[in-house]
Parts: sequence; C-alpha cells; structure tokens
Amino acid sequence: VDGSSFFLRDAHNAIGRLKRTNQGNYKLDLTRSAFYLPNTKNFPYNTEIESILTFTATDPGNFVRSVASDPTSITLRQHHSFIQLPDSNYKPRIYDPRSNFNGMTYMDFATPVEEPVIKRFISRHRLHKKDPKAKISDPVKPIVYYIDRGAPEPLRSALIEGASWWNEAFEAIGYRNAFQAKLLPKGADPMDIRYNLINWVHRSTRGWSYGSSVSDPRTGEIIKGHVALGSLRVRQDFLIAAGLIADYEEGKKVSPEMLEMALARVRQLSCHEVGHTLGLGHNYASSANNRASVMDYPHPLVKIKEDGSLDLSDAYDIGIGEWDKVSIAYGYQDFPGGVDEEKELKAALNRAFSRGLYFLAGQDAGPKSAHPLANVWDNGKHPVDELERIMKIRSIALKNFSEKKIRVNAPLATLEEVLVPVYMFHRYQVEAASSVLGGLYYNHTLRGDVQKNPEIVPASEQRRALDVLLKTMRPENLAIDEKILNLIPPRPPGYYQTSELFPGHTGQTFDPFGAAENAASLTIGLMLRPERAARMVEYHSRNKGFPGLVELLDKLISSTWKADQKPGYHAQIQRVVNNVLLFNLMRLAVDESASIHVRAIACLKLEELKNWLSKKMNSAKDESQKAHYFYAVSQIRLFQDDPNKVKLTAPLSPPHGAPIGTYNR
Repeated sequence: VDGSSFFLRDAHNAIGRLKRTNQGNYKLDLTRSAFYLPNTKNFPYNTEIESILTFTATDPGNFVRSVASDPTSITLRQHHSFIQLPDSNYKPRIYDPRSNFNGMTYMDFATPVEEPVIKRFISRHRLHKKDPKAKISDPVKPIVYYIDRGAPEPLRSALIEGASWWNEAFEAIGYRNAFQAKLLPKGADPMDIRYNLINWVHRSTRGWSYGSSVSDPRTGEIIKGHVALGSLRVRQDFLIAAGLIADYEEGKKVSPEMLEMALARVRQLSCHEVGHTLGLGHNYASSANNRASVMDYPHPLVKIKEDGSLDLSDAYDIGIGEWDKVSIAYGYQDFPGGVDEEKELKAALNRAFSRGLYFLAGQDAGPKSAHPLANVWDNGKHPVDELERIMKIRSIALKNFSEKKIRVNAPLATLEEVLVPVYMFHRYQVEAASSVLGGLYYNHTLRGDVQKNPEIVPASEQRRALDVLLKTMRPENLAIDEKILNLIPPRPPGYYQTSELFPGHTGQTFDPFGAAENAASLTIGLMLRPERAARMVEYHSRNKGFPGLVELLDKLISSTWKADQKPGYHAQIQRVVNNVLLFNLMRLAVDESASIHVRAIACLKLEELKNWLSKKMNSAKDESQKAHYFYAVSQIRLFQDDPNKVKLTAPLSPPHGAPIGTYNR
C-alpha cells in the first residue's frame, strides 16, 4: 500500500492555525515536500514516519517573520507514530473528580438505564508489586524516566533530581525503587516508545513546558510519558532573581543565590511536568496548604530578612508535597483481593480533605476565578495577606534598584529587562486577591463526602481585598523613582524593543507613565471582569451585607477620579489610572458577555461621573487637570450618544508574564 498521500498532507492543520492567528494564507506545496528518512524508523513496539512539508504564502504574519528566514516559504516536519497497544492484563481504575488525575471517558450503551452510560477511568502507568503481600516490595517493572543527554550541567542534574522526587510518593504506598530518573543511555533513540523521556528543547522565546502522554485509548493506560522543558525558562527565573538581589561589580563574585533559585525552579518544573505524565492534573490551591503539591504553579517565595534585605533561599520548595502523596496513592496504591477498591479510594480522599487539604483544578483558576484559593503563581494562605507582603518586597526591590542589576559593560538600556519583573512583581498576587471580590469558597464535593458546601466569601474579606487592591494603584506605588528614570537611555543599535519590555507612548525613550498604565490596566481589568461583576450583583441581591457592583465602582471612582489631587509627577500618574478606569468602565457598559444588570450599573456610574466631572471642570485651576476633566466629559457624552463613535486610547497591556521561568498575559 502506498501511503505517500496520507503522510504528505497537512494532518495537523497548520494552514488553519496560521490563518486563525493572522499569520498568512498558506498552501501546501507538494513539489517541495518529502519523507524525512533520518526520523523514519522502526522499533519493537512502534513505527515512526516523518515528513517534510513546505507551505507557501504571499502575506506572512509577524510571528512567522520572526522565526523563518524566508517567511513566504516555510518548512515544517510532521510526525506519525504507529504504536502497538499493550496486552489486556491492565486493570483500569475508576475516575474521581477530587483525585487530581486526568481521565478518559467512553459511552457504554449496554449499561442498564438506571446506571450512568458514561464510564470514566483515570490515566496512569501500569505498576504492580513483585510481592503483593509484602508491605514494601520492588515493582514488577519500574517506571523509569530518561533525561535528554543534550541538557547541560548543572541543569541536567537538576532535572534528574527533580524528577526523582516522585519516588517519595511511591515509597509511601509500599514500593521500593518504583520510580526512577536516569540519563538517557548512549545509543538509545528517543523515538523508541519504551523510553519515557524528559526532553530539553529550545524556542525563540520562553514558552510553556509540557508533560504529555501516549495512552491506550481503550483503558487509559499510559504507554509513554513525554516531557518537553523549554531552555529559556531558567533564564527568566535568573532574571527575576537578578532584579531582586543582583549586585554586579567588577571583581566582585556574583551571588550564588540567583543561580540556586533558578536551579530550584528547574527541579520543581521537572517534577511538575513528569507529574502530568504520571496522569496528574494541576492543583492550584496547594499554595494555601503550605505548598502541598508540585502540581501548582509556584511563585518564588521571597522573604524579608531582619536587616530588610531579600532572602531567596526558600524561593521554591524541595520534594513533593502531602497532596502529591494522596494523588499517587489514589492512582497507584495496590489493594489485596476481596477489598472494595472504590470504597477504599474514596475513603482515602475523605481522610485527606478532613486533614484540611485542598484540591482545585485548572478550570477553577485564572483571571475569572471565583475561588479565592485557586490561583496561579501565588503564595500564602490568604491572597490578600500575601499581596500586602508582596508589595513590601516590591518596594524594597525598587528602592534597591540601580545599575548594579546588570553586568559591567552591559548597555544601560537593558536595565529595563530587569526592571519589568521587579515593577510587575505583584501581578499574580493582584490576580489572586481579585478573586476574593465576588468570590465563592467551594469544593468539588460528591454527595456524602466530608467537604463543605459552597460559601460566599465573607463581606469583610471582600472589602479588605478591595482596599488593598486600590492601594496598589496609588501614585506613590506606581511611580518609578527619578534615580531609575535617569539611568535608562533609549535602546542602542542591535537591542530591539521586544514584548518583554514595557510598551509606551514616548517613542524611543522609557515611558514611566506607560509602566504605570500597564500595572493599572492589569489590576482594574481583573477587578471589572464581567463574570466577577455579575457575581457581585447576584450576591448583593441575596444578602445586602455583601458588597455589590455599585459599591465596587463607587470605591474605584472615589480612589481615582475623586481622590485628592497630587502635585506634578504623581498627579499625572493619577490621571493615567483615571483614564484606565474610564476605559474599562465604558468597556463593561457595552460588553455583550456581561449581564444586563452589570451593564446598567456601569452606564449609571458613567452618568454620575460625567455630572461630577462637569462641576469640577469649572472650578479646576490647573490646566492639565481641567483638560483631563474636559476630555473625560466629552468622551462620556460621545459614548452615551453612540459608543461606536468613541475612540478612546486602549490602555497598554503589561509585558508578558507567564510562564515564570508565552504569550500569556
């Protein structure tokens, strides 16, 4: 059978992806496509076939131009794998949404009507004890992960060490040497399905790392774990550390804390991604449990020493956490014959929840999160307490910021690369604290388990969160000191403006108001998410004691537009924040995804603000302030007449944040 047409086709729909992201209208050119024989191989349990596909276009987009030597003609490699499925001796394990395991589903139409037609099992490796009766036993076949030989030291050792942490969890359920991490043997082929791999990969920008698996579609059994770790992630952590504690001087030894922090993150990242290939999803509530899981996204835990300096020694945790042991026990614990496995598994989870452990998955976190504890890149038991602490750390780092944050002979303009993560150091904790507003404490509770029913975040917690969030946008917290502004010149030849730097309005020069706009845009945008606003309307209608959207908007307006006028530089920063709020308020009023109640309240507050500004405008003595009021009034009037006529300048978006050490904002 000639399979050429099957393999020389756009199986990944690269054409569609490029078109959807405005990167051009590409077509497959079969005359410049062929099989790639060096990666077309046969192994005992799998056959690999790779092809070279060339795509052409006359309108390539910017992303393609940034990575292709000839963007009108790009060549990609496409890979197909044919894998022998394992034997039938594997026993699937029941899925429980509280377990942190990824799952597979299928529909069994032979199921009795009174039983669920959808069957759910977890994804996991096959693992059995050699001696099922022994309390501690070697496995019949260990789970072994191999590390890419291309990873350089000391990163290679960090990858091996971090991955090896999983053996702690298997030891806790009675296994000896069940999980192992080793360097890939010389001569071994990474494409051989028998090797679970941790690959060290390079990209043009820092990007996400991935932990994926090849699984048996019939049972969920993981046949091969495949991790891809981006090499630029470690450099981002090093950059963050430099902004916090670097003190570069000629002839002076660089603090080893910076490299140690970056390596600590690599260990944790290696363990995290391997966790995915063991079948585990994310647990974004573990930071509230004293870092109980490596399956969270951790922010570096920076501490303040007694002398006021910053301490990075505990930035990232060592080893797996308590929740990880619970998860592995759910997926890999052996049970003797005659034991009700499902009952024992549920009992184990209930014991974990009774001990106060939390589990909240990826769907629970993010900018629109409703749960105050489901957050990425955060720390601490309570998000608002941690935000206050983070702001103190940020203040110390900005106070200590100087030319010593870059190496001698480095262009001073590159201070901005270091300044960005310091200035935006609070960005993820702001997101976490925002989730307290209109927040709901909940669990993925099953009927009859020990977890609590949903509970609206107490009014006092919500109001405190609002107060602390507003403080982060005060001019004194957004202003960049003159000593820093006087250090940063325009970019020199060969050092181009990138997405890792602050966007601004001043052309070549560093724009401090642009930086303030970035930060304010992030905070106000999170506070005025339409989902959050709708929840606040709902909760206030059910109980007048909870802060509603009216209270949120009134406090926002009072702390910005109606705040006491500051002089000079701080006054202009306040105007920047005011305009960011005005833009977001208008956007909320016309947001088709927002509820009618939310849009109605936003429209009312715009009317009230217009009336207040009209009165203030007549009495304003400062010309800049008067112009500020006049412009806002005119824009609100235009907006009320026809929103489509308003051409407000959209607030600048913050530089790329995640992943810490790609374009996720």
